[in-house]
Amino acid sequence: MPNYPADYKQQESYYASQEYQTAAKTAIKENKKLPVYGGPQGGTDKKKKQTSSRRSPAKLLSYPIPQGPSEMTGDRLVIKCLEYEPPKSTNMQVDVLNAFMEPEGGGKREFIGMEQRKAIENGNLKGLIDQRDPDGQRLMKHDDPMEIRFGSVDGNSRMSAGMTSLLKYIIELPIPQELSDSNSVTWGEDRVNALEMAALEVAQGVMSTSGIGENAATLANAAVTALNTGISIPGLDSDTQGAVRAAISGAAVGALGSNVSAKSVISRSTGQIMNNNLELLFSGVNLRTFPFTITFSPRDANESARVKEIIRRLKQSMAPKVGDKRAGAAGGIFLKSPDVFQLKYLKDGADHPFLNSFKLAALTGMTMNYTNAGTYTTYEDGTPVNIRMSLTFKELNPIYAEDYVQGGAGPGVGY
Repeated sequence: MPNYPADYKQQESYYASQEYQTAAKTAIKENKKLPVYGGPQGGTDKKKKQTSSRRSPAKLLSYPIPQGPSEMTGDRLVIKCLEYEPPKSTNMQVDVLNAFMEPEGGGKREFIGMEQRKAIENGNLKGLIDQRDPDGQRLMKHDDPMEIRFGSVDGNSRMSAGMTSLLKYIIELPIPQELSDSNSVTWGEDRVNALEMAALEVAQGVMSTSGIGENAATLANAAVTALNTGISIPGLDSDTQGAVRAAISGAAVGALGSNVSAKSVISRSTGQIMNNNLELLFSGVNLRTFPFTITFSPRDANESARVKEIIRRLKQSMAPKVGDKRAGAAGGIFLKSPDVFQLKYLKDGADHPFLNSFKLAALTGMTMNYTNAGTYTTYEDGTPVNIRMSLTFKELNPIYAEDYVQGGAGPGVGY
């Protein structure tokens, strides 16, 4: 028979108490070690004041339910459920400067083009005042270019800052047996030949000398047309050069229903192809996905109830919300976003010193196997004796190089 300590019953009672649940929740939130039994008086400081919040305290759902001090150590996976907070206008804002004029007495702003800008400069346009810069100092002039200023706060930063008020519950599970992280970005092949670069060079030159106005696009098209009709390609005779110019300008045999490109004309005439200057260029970022597999083997009725509550809460949190369907409400027309999750690895109650960190993630997939033992076997209350839960999380925001020098990267390998 196991050699239990003399105060085992008191320890068991402490770890099952609401006092411990509250203290453990606070410790996880503040990245501190979980409390342990400290004798007849318990292991928490009863004089510590609880912080007030508009939401009731988040419930800690720990599996397995601790039955002694030895079960309070080890490596754990913590899943915090947060209410999704959509971006507001103050979080994502785009300002277009030097593009609109405002009436002197207030009212609807009006777009200003090149001719209006010149009229302002010459003093011929009255009744409107030009938009000032955010500092309120410099007035817009006719040659001031339009500016786009963009500011945003991503979902991870937006909801992490309000985690206390958005937190709904915390799940603490044994660390999964298979752990991995995969970081990836997208690079794509890009091609551009000499003729395309030459046309771009001419167009950019025209735009820089003509300014941004109504006539710039017309001048650019005229410049590209001149390039097509007057281009000289070394190594090609005059007849082939003429065919290439016609193919580029689209005025050659296309009228006869044929589809001849500049590249095919050069290849047929000289046996050469145009150098496409093939290069691999960065083209985008990807979001990370994390699969986890957890096995439950409840040991008693309390753990059976805990496992059932964990499964039910996760299923509910990953589902969209229909809203209020009462008369006059918009419920059913729109769907609210499901909850999101903050994941964390713990070692002995503190941040894991090696494993990766996570950004906020959505639960995109959940698969349950209630016959993980290979056959249908349950306890008297109907709880399966062995359950496998497969979860798939996908982060809300991509990982950037700057993230690794911030506190969220943790003490381990970073994201």
